[in-house]
Amino acid sequence: MKQFRSMAYPYIIWICIMIVAPMLLIMMYAFTTKGNDVTTFRFTIQNFIKFFSDDIFVDVLRRSLLIAVITTIICFIIGYPTAYVIAKASGRKKIMLIMFVTIPTWINMLVRTYAWMGMLQNGGIISKLFSLIGIDNLNLLHTSFAVVLGMVYNFIPFMILQIYTSLSKMDYSLIEAANDLGANNFQTFIRVVFPLSLPGVISGITLVFLPAVSSFFIPKLLGGGQYVLIGNVIENEFLTSGDWNFGSAISIIMTIIIMVSMYITKKIDVGAKIEGGDAK
Repeated sequence: MKQFRSMAYPYIIWICIMIVAPMLLIMMYAFTTKGNDVTTFRFTIQNFIKFFSDDIFVDVLRRSLLIAVITTIICFIIGYPTAYVIAKASGRKKIMLIMFVTIPTWINMLVRTYAWMGMLQNGGIISKLFSLIGIDNLNLLHTSFAVVLGMVYNFIPFMILQIYTSLSKMDYSLIEAANDLGANNFQTFIRVVFPLSLPGVISGITLVFLPAVSSFFIPKLLGGGQYVLIGNVIENEFLTSGDWNFGSAISIIMTIIIMVSMYITKKIDVGAKIEGGDAK
């Protein structure tokens, strides 16, 4: 047992250096006044008051949450049927379908987003396709549609794979039992399939919503700087304005929102597992 504990020490040291220490620095900056000299730091909550007292920042936060929710809903609507088809497939067909989902993730997300910039701009592939049906000069770039499209494209594999994992582990004899008891396909899905796959749905929602709400380079590239989300504000405060204290305060606010979201999804996930166990 002691040998296993000693093997964990490098990981603990890595966590302390790469996660704990930066978080402590962010908290220190968030609750102190602006300045680079440690001796001049003074405790304050003015950074948080500044954020919530300015309607612009609150609107950006609201917009970020809305875009994240829309992205998550679209990923679920597209991802669940896709995951169900993959789970029902067999042999080589299943492997091929999984490859189609995972291969895009092998390419860097930034590169994939740049590719969408070329396709969505005026004169791009999508614009040329629409010109064939008489719609000319279509420029979808630098719009909310482009931002949502980029997020859905980049994050939907996480939704599909999580739901697929739950569906593939499901006991399909329960579906046969439901059919034997007279349930139609819709009733079987609502009463058996979906409840048993709910843990995967919750995990997929978590893996899509959390990066979507804090994304900054997708709205920056596909939104052209005209569509600002909370991640862009944090980036601007650190890299452009140089106000690390205010940027850290916003980061703390986003951390709290993400932690609350994770707590809620964990509670729902636990409840879904309990219901799934009762159904079995």
